[in-house]
Amino acid sequence: MASATEDPVLERYFKGHKAALTSLDFSSNGKQLATASWDTFLMLWNFKPHARAYRYVGHKDVVTSVQFSPHGNLLASASRDRTVRLWIPDKRGKFSEFKAHTAPVRSVDFSADGQFLATASEDKSIKVWNMYRQRFLYSLYRHTHWVRCAKFSPDGRLIVSCSEDKTIKIWDTTNKQCVNNFSDFIGFANFVDFNPSGTCIASAGSDQTVKVWDIRVNKLLQHYQVHSSGVNCISFHPSGNYLITASSDGTLKILDLLEGRLIYTLQGHTGPVFTVSFSKGGELFASGGADTQVLLWRTNFDELHCKGLNKRNLKRLHFDSPPHLLDVYPRTPHPHEEKVETVEINPKLEVIDLQISTPPVVDILSFDSTTTTETSGRTLPDKGEEVCGYFLNPSLLSPECSPTTTKKKTEDMSDLPSESQRSIPLAVTDALEHIMEQLNVLTQTVSILEQRLTLTEDKLKDCLENQQKLFSAVQQKS
Repeated sequence: MASATEDPVLERYFKGHKAALTSLDFSSNGKQLATASWDTFLMLWNFKPHARAYRYVGHKDVVTSVQFSPHGNLLASASRDRTVRLWIPDKRGKFSEFKAHTAPVRSVDFSADGQFLATASEDKSIKVWNMYRQRFLYSLYRHTHWVRCAKFSPDGRLIVSCSEDKTIKIWDTTNKQCVNNFSDFIGFANFVDFNPSGTCIASAGSDQTVKVWDIRVNKLLQHYQVHSSGVNCISFHPSGNYLITASSDGTLKILDLLEGRLIYTLQGHTGPVFTVSFSKGGELFASGGADTQVLLWRTNFDELHCKGLNKRNLKRLHFDSPPHLLDVYPRTPHPHEEKVETVEINPKLEVIDLQISTPPVVDILSFDSTTTTETSGRTLPDKGEEVCGYFLNPSLLSPECSPTTTKKKTEDMSDLPSESQRSIPLAVTDALEHIMEQLNVLTQTVSILEQRLTLTEDKLKDCLENQQKLFSAVQQKS
């Protein structure tokens, strides 16, 4: 039975990764897709026919997260090698590196204006970075276990995070405090995100559930139990009316949030699905998982051709914006019951003219990089290097700016430089690497001290509160 014209359709497969996919993201113009994998590589796919794919080599362990900056001129990646990298998504692949976390980094997320980057790590912290000067700003500590994901709200005033401590926390970026806490989980949330208007959050649970809260009234609006295994990732459609989920049961599910029901089950992957994302306009979505393939789907059921809605959402980015009263959100909280008929789509049975893309892959190898640490701030350029605003202020400059933050050799495999062609002698390189290792040790030490100081402050605060209570009790008795 063929799918109806308004049903999602699988358009293309992309093959190139050698291990499971962990994360993917569309560029702002919808013409490129970035993917991250256990094979330690980032890949950049172009949707034009016969276009090359680029594989970015540099991380030393699993790449756990990838995201384009809002303007598409930078690509952020997180890795189990404890680093975060900012790449220029072209055939040169120049990058700068952030080192501050003391354990694997699980997620990266740009603020909507591109000025800040939030990173979440297994060191139990969330760190926020200023993209204008590429400087570490502050850490958020309250989680008591690994932090799996951290996301900015659309207006940038809040951050939502989820952790293996079985809590979801909401943070105020102005006063750096945790302002809300959700903890009604049997398992923990693998992924969490705001809806496009910033009024709700949704979580993907290891306990097979998907939950949606209204953060204005701290109320659980919807609770879906549609998967038979853990849910790994979610993505809101830009309209905010639909949510797509990816699960270890090997399926994607599309939920209609207005009607509060499951409308599509999508087959296609063999094995767990770890990541899914709508394009910025909502006309496409992509998924990836253990089968190493990227599946590109056409949405069809609700393409977003509404510039007015986008303009309205942009207006909400103002710091003094009022509550979003025009938003449509689920009417009543209720558990999902699988009585309503849903459509199941299996492209292996229904798609005839499927494009399977295995484009030629160009390896982008990067040497020497600008490294930013929590303690040292941005390193100064070596003699002869030009510091371009491309890296310093990615949100204000166009991609046409010549990116020359660092003098790295990043060419195709056939054009790799020999040792004799490098501008920096090997001895100097070794000395710099040794200095960087020492700086990394100092960074880790300062990070641990910062965490201990935070814990000490919390204990002191509790002691003072208890002392005040005792004092009040004694006064009342007397």
